[in-house]
Amino acid sequence: MSTDIATDFIIADNQSITRTGIRVFIENLYGQCPIINVEDKKQLISALEKQSRHTVVIIDYTLFDFESIDRMILIGKRFPNVSWLMFSAELQEPLLRLVGYEQNIGILFKESNAEEITAALRITVAGGRFICHQVSELLLTHSTKDDTTSRLTPTEIEILKLIAKGKSAKEIAAERISSVHTIITHKKNIFRKIGVNTAYEATRYAVRAGIADTVDYYI
Repeated sequence: MSTDIATDFIIADNQSITRTGIRVFIENLYGQCPIINVEDKKQLISALEKQSRHTVVIIDYTLFDFESIDRMILIGKRFPNVSWLMFSAELQEPLLRLVGYEQNIGILFKESNAEEITAALRITVAGGRFICHQVSELLLTHSTKDDTTSRLTPTEIEILKLIAKGKSAKEIAAERISSVHTIITHKKNIFRKIGVNTAYEATRYAVRAGIADTVDYYI
């Protein structure tokens, strides 16, 4: 058992049995460390505003009063010193693909075994990102294809994949041995066809559609 830890914990879950169980796991790993329980979004934000060091939020998104997953993601960006671990019984595939792009949000199912829960806590506390095996397998199947292939040309799909990897128009042009002007034109056409305005939105679309290499976003 280690007690030398520069991390606080916030458990955002409305199920008392889950709060108790997670607390036991945390204390078995790190001893008596700061653990705060919150029951709604208002309490969560209030607790985060008081934190001055690395904090791990363990949250059941499905039981919390978020209007959408985008709202939770925005709160995460507001507090960059926070690592999130979604710990839910069930999450839909489109949501999982969307969260798959967010580097500070890990995913763990409540049916996970003790070994996986322990690994999730250790990795998250260390500043890493944990994705449980079941979710990893689901994300890698690319089972949600949307109708992207009917809207985008093969060239546009390849360029969208590169955009999703964070590459600039100049970098894409160099990789594809093309002109920057041509890539910019392709980019405009891609954005128009899929109905987005920014590279961030395009990346989220690519992940949701299952055409981007999801592994690049959560390892």
